[in-house]
Amino acid sequence: MRRALIASTILASVLMAGCTGKQDRKPAANVPAFRNTALSVQQRAEDIVRRLTPEEKASQLVNDARAIPRLGIPAYNWWSEALHGVARNGYATVFPEPIGLAATFDPASIKQMGGAIATEARVKFNQVEKAGGEHKIYQGLDFWSPNINIFRDPRWGRGQETYGEDPFLTGQMGVAFVTGMQGDNPDYFHTIATAKHYAVHSGPEATRHEVNVKVSQHDIEDTYLPAFRALVKTGKVQSLMCAYNAVNGQPACANDFLLHDVLKQRWGFNGYVVSDCDAIADIQRGHHYTKTLAEAAAASLKLGVDVDCTQFNHPKNEGEDYQPYLDAMKQGLVSQQVVDAALVRLFEARIRLGLFDPASKVPYAQVSDSALNSPAHVALARKLASESMVLLKNNGILPISNQVKTIAVVGPLADQVDVLLGNYNGEPVHPVTALDGIRAAFPNAKIIYEPGTNFLRTTVPVPASALSGPDGQPGLQGEYWDNGDFKGAPVVTRQDKEVKFNRDMKPVIKGETGSARWTGFITAPATGDYDIGLSGGNAKLWIDGKQVVAVTDSVKTPKTASVHMDAGKRYSIRVEQVTGKTPVIRLAWNRVVEQPLQRAVAAARKADMVIAVAGISSALEGEEMNVDVPGFSGGDRTNLKMPAQEEDLLKAVKATGKPLALVLMNGSALAVNWAAKNADAILDAWYPGEQGGTAIGQTLSGVNNPSGRLPVTFYTSVAQLPPFDDYSMKNRTYRYFTGKPLYPFGYGLSYTQFAYDKPVLSASTLQAGKPLGVDAVVRNTGKRAGDEIVQLYISFPKVPGAPIRALRGFTRVHLNPGESRKVHFDLTPRDLSSVTEAGKRVVAGGAYTLSVGGGQPGTDAPTASAAFTIDGTAPVAE
Repeated sequence: MRRALIASTILASVLMAGCTGKQDRKPAANVPAFRNTALSVQQRAEDIVRRLTPEEKASQLVNDARAIPRLGIPAYNWWSEALHGVARNGYATVFPEPIGLAATFDPASIKQMGGAIATEARVKFNQVEKAGGEHKIYQGLDFWSPNINIFRDPRWGRGQETYGEDPFLTGQMGVAFVTGMQGDNPDYFHTIATAKHYAVHSGPEATRHEVNVKVSQHDIEDTYLPAFRALVKTGKVQSLMCAYNAVNGQPACANDFLLHDVLKQRWGFNGYVVSDCDAIADIQRGHHYTKTLAEAAAASLKLGVDVDCTQFNHPKNEGEDYQPYLDAMKQGLVSQQVVDAALVRLFEARIRLGLFDPASKVPYAQVSDSALNSPAHVALARKLASESMVLLKNNGILPISNQVKTIAVVGPLADQVDVLLGNYNGEPVHPVTALDGIRAAFPNAKIIYEPGTNFLRTTVPVPASALSGPDGQPGLQGEYWDNGDFKGAPVVTRQDKEVKFNRDMKPVIKGETGSARWTGFITAPATGDYDIGLSGGNAKLWIDGKQVVAVTDSVKTPKTASVHMDAGKRYSIRVEQVTGKTPVIRLAWNRVVEQPLQRAVAAARKADMVIAVAGISSALEGEEMNVDVPGFSGGDRTNLKMPAQEEDLLKAVKATGKPLALVLMNGSALAVNWAAKNADAILDAWYPGEQGGTAIGQTLSGVNNPSGRLPVTFYTSVAQLPPFDDYSMKNRTYRYFTGKPLYPFGYGLSYTQFAYDKPVLSASTLQAGKPLGVDAVVRNTGKRAGDEIVQLYISFPKVPGAPIRALRGFTRVHLNPGESRKVHFDLTPRDLSSVTEAGKRVVAGGAYTLSVGGGQPGTDAPTASAAFTIDGTAPVAE
C-alpha cells in the first residue's frame, strides 16, 4: 500500500498535504470539495462518496478501510479500544475496570476520565502521524467503548466491563464517559465513543454467536434499552455496536426493531453503527438467517450497520473481507443509495475527527506528548480507585491503627499487577500492587508476605536483573530480521532489558513479516521450581539448549513450563519469534511456592493481624475464554463462590485467632458467605487500575475514607437466581429480586456516620406528566470527614410491570464532622415512570414512596422517606 501511495498522481500528493499531522501547505486552486473546510461536513462527505468506484465503496465498509491513493485518502482502521484507558496500544494510564468505576457513583470524575483517555489517544495518534506511519488496528480515534449492557447475572464474565445492573446508573455513567471522550468542540470530536453491545446482550459467552434471545417487550423497554437511549439522546454518542446474538428471532445486526424502529425512528440516531467482530458473518453462519454472506451484508447494511468488523489483521487475500459487500452490490441485493448513505456517515465521522484537515485547524492535533501518562492522569486514576473502594464489613478493625507492629499479608493476588488491570486494558507505566500499597501505607510496620496458595499466581515479566547478555550487560541481546526465517544478517542488534514488547517499543522490522531472536543467560534469585514461558504468538523458548515452550497462537496468559533453577547459577536462554512489524511477546516467570498454606499460617502466627488479598481475576472471567478451572466455563462462571483454594487459606489464617481483613479483587459479585460471617472486615477493591494498590493501602490505613457503593447485588448463591440463559428480569437485580441478598445494590460502609432529615417534596400530589422537586438534608454525625453517596429510590404503586423500587437520582457529597448539606433532585416524568407489561412507558397513577439515603430503604443504610400521590396516567414522550 505504501508503494501504491508513492506511485500516486501529483494530484494525490497535493491532496495528502491536507491530512492532519502532515506539514501544512497552501491549498491548490483545484483542491476538491472534501478538502474545503468552508463546506458542511455532509457536503464534504458526499463529495468523497460520489468519487468512489463500487470496489472502493466496498473497501470502506469494513473495519480495515483501505487507502484510496488516487484521491489521497489514507487507510483507516476503525477498531480501537478504550474501556478504561487507551487499550492494546502500548503504555497508557490504566483506570479502574468499569465495574469499579460504577462503584464510585461519580459521573463528574468519569467525564474527566473520558477526557483524559481521549487526550492520551490523541497523543498516540499524533505520534504516528508525525512519524509518517500508517495507522494500524488500535491506533485510530474512534473507540469501541463503553460497554453499557446491563449486568443482569453475575455469572457473565464480561460483566466486569459494565457499569453494573441498574439502567439508570449505567446511563448516567455512560453519558459521562461519552461526553468526556467526544469533547465539546463544535467542529471536531476529541475522539468518537461507541456504545456497545446494542442492545440485549449479557452472556453466556459460549453461545453468543448463534443464540436467539427471547425477551419480553416489557424487559426490553424497562431494562435493556434505557441506557442506550440515554447515550444517544443525552450523550449524543456518535457510534453504536450491534451484538452477536439474535433478539426475538432476528440477529441483533439485522434486527428491524432495534436498528430501524428504535435507533433510527424513535431516537433519531445519525451516527454510524459497527458490528461486533464477525457478527455479520454470524448472520449467515451462526444464525442461518441468510443463505450467503452477501445476503448477510445486505441485510445489515439496509438497516444501517455501516462498518463490518471482520478482520483482526489485514487479510491475506486482498479484498476477501469486503467481497460480500461488492457481491451484494453486483447482485442487486442492496441499492447504491443505501451504500452511499452508509459511506457518508463514515466519512462524516472521519472529517469531524479532523482526518482530512490541516493540523493547524484541528486543536487536538496540538496535544503535547507530555500528556501521556501525565501526573494529572495518574492522580485521577488514584482518585477513582479510592472512590471505588466499597467497605462491606467492619467490626472496628479498620482503619488499622498505626500501633500495629507486624502485618501478615496473604493471598495470591497481593503482589500481582495483572489483577489490577482487568481486561481491555493498556500497559501501565508505574503500577502499584496491593502489597506495594500496603507497605507504603504502613512504613513503620513489619510486613510479611506469603501467597498461601499457588492458585492464581500469574507470571510476571522476567526482570533485567535476572537476565544478562553475552557480554554481561543486563537483559538479553536482541537481533531483528526483516524476514520471517532469520535469514542473512540482522537489520539491528541491540540489548533489550526485558523481552516484553508492545506497540510503544518500536522494533526496526520494516516488512510485513519479520523475526526476532533474544539470547543470553537467566539467573534465578532463589533456588526452586519456576513456571516460565511466553505470551504473544508464534514463539519458542529454550533453556540450556532444551526447548521448553512453543506458542503457536497469540495468547494473553503465558504458556509456561516448570523448570528447576538453582540460585546464582546462569542458564543459557534463547527466545525466537516470527511475527509482523511489531513483536508482541512477553517472557514471564513465577516461582512456585512450596508448602504455601503452611507458610502463610506461620506468618499469621507471627503477626498482629492478617490482611488477605484474594478473589478472582480476568484470567478466570472474560470474553470467550478457554479456562479449565472449577466454577468457571468459557469466560463465564458456573457458581459465585470464592475459589476453594483461597477460602481454605482464609479459614486457616483465621484459625490462628488473629484479626482478619479481607481485600476482595473481583469483576463480579462473589458469594463470600464464610467471610461475611467470620472475617473482621471486608473491602471490595474490584480490578482497581494502575493505582489500585495505593487506594487499597490508604483505605486500610484511614487516609482514604471508603465511599464506594455496590453497583450490583451480591447473592448468597446461584440458587437464588434463574437460569443464566433466561433473559427475563423476574427475580433478577435489586429491582425485581424478592429474596434476601448477601449485600444489596447501593450498599457500602464508611468510617463515619451519616443521617438524613425527611425529604421535602415540591408537591404531595401531582398530575401525571408533571415533574417533582425533592430537597433532602444529609448530615455527617461521625468523627471523620467523608464522602456520602446520596441515593434516591422510588417505590411504585402495585401496578403490573413496575419494579419493587428503582434508583432515580444520586449525588456524591463531601462532609466534615458535624457538617450538613441540602441536596436537590428534579425528577422528570421519565424519572417517575414505569413500563407496563405491554412495554409502554407511562407515569402511572397511585401512591408512591420516595426514599433518600445512603442506600436502599429497608437495608442497614441510613434513609428517610416521603410519600406522594400521582393523579391520572400519562404516556412518556420519547
